Parts: sequence; structure tokens; C-alpha cells
Amino acid sequence: MEGQSCVKIITEWDIVAARQLGRTAAKELGFNNVDQARVTTAISELARNIYLYAGSGEICIQNVMELGKQGLRVDALDEGPGISDIRQVMEDGFSTSGGLGAGLPGVKRLMDDFQIDSTEGKGTRIRTIKWLR
Repeated sequence: MEGQSCVKIITEWDIVAARQLGRTAAKELGFNNVDQARVTTAISELARNIYLYAGSGEICIQNVMELGKQGLRVDALDEGPGISDIRQVMEDGFSTSGGLGAGLPGVKRLMDDFQIDSTEGKGTRIRTIKWLR
């Protein structure tokens, strides 16, 4: 996988496409089955959030190399309403969709690096990385 690959998230089928792209990228990079599942689950959650809360956006996946470590970076980008209280959405059990509430705290646990940047009225950018062990 050279460079960055992105999937626009507009319909529920795009969530499936993003998951597939992530699983393939993780497998090609050499992640074991457990870590492939972690990456895929994180992508699913991020894409679902875009679909439910922003209406549209994209998931971008890229191989990264930092300090001699190889990893897979997943960026979730949208221009939706933004998140008014990041601390609240990062609490376990918090859900506005009636889901399980694993949401963003779950993504943070599944991946190794997690950054979130959100501006009300402008959108949200979440960057996560899973490092190859």
C-alpha cells in the first residue's frame, strides 16, 4: 500500500468498504489476526460515527514509519457539527446513539496512539496509529 488510501463515508456500505481497506492494509503490513481485528473494529467505529453524526466524511489509511517503528495510521475526517464536549465523549459508557457506548474510548483502547481535534460547526479529525510489534 503506497501513500494514503481514503474511503468517502456517505452510506452504510462505505463503512464496510473502509473496514475492508483497513483489514487488507493491516494484513499486508504484517499484523497478526488479533491486531487486524483491532484495526478493523476501530475503523468500523470511526466510520460509523462519521455516518451517524456528521453525515459524510472520510477514513484515510496510510503506512507510517517513525523512530524505526512501522505502523498503520487511520485518520477519520469530517466537516460535521463537531463535538462540543470531547471529555464527555471520551468517557466509557457515554452514547448519544443508544449504542453500547464503546465508541471513541474503545477506539483509543484498540489503537496505540489516539488524537482528537474537533471544532463546533467545523468538524472533527481523529488520528490513530496501530504499531507493528
